Amino acid sequence: MAQAQSGDKVKVHYTGKFEDDTVFDTSKDKEPLEFMIGSGEVIPGFEKSVIGMEEGEEKTIIIPPEEAYGPKREELILKREKSEFPENIRPVVGKQVGIRLNQPDVPLINAIITEVSEDTVTLDANHPLAGKTLVFDIELVGIT
Repeated sequence: MAQAQSGDKVKVHYTGKFEDDTVFDTSKDKEPLEFMIGSGEVIPGFEKSVIGMEEGEEKTIIIPPEEAYGPKREELILKREKSEFPENIRPVVGKQVGIRLNQPDVPLINAIITEVSEDTVTLDANHPLAGKTLVFDIELVGIT
């Protein structure tokens, strides 16, 4: 039976969990995830784990932050004055907003408001899964 290799387009069903077994994403009851191995469409640890699998094969993989969304970077946690926010945006913890990282020519990036004080707002522009070890149950559904 053929094994998945770089350059193959594959279909994978997955359930992504944290180390405490809390599920953060799954393809169950949806179409399987389809991607080309080697294209960088998925995180490196996930892509590497599919290489060598055969259709119908299932396995559980553990992906450290370095092979997933990277470590949590302190330089992406920012404090801004409340006065910098447009009047139509009320800062609320948990709200996602677009910000610029002190460079006017760089596009907006998403950040989550993590703290609101009387005068300042703290934002976290890290990917929500940065710094986390991820566990995936995967099944290779197809190779094309």
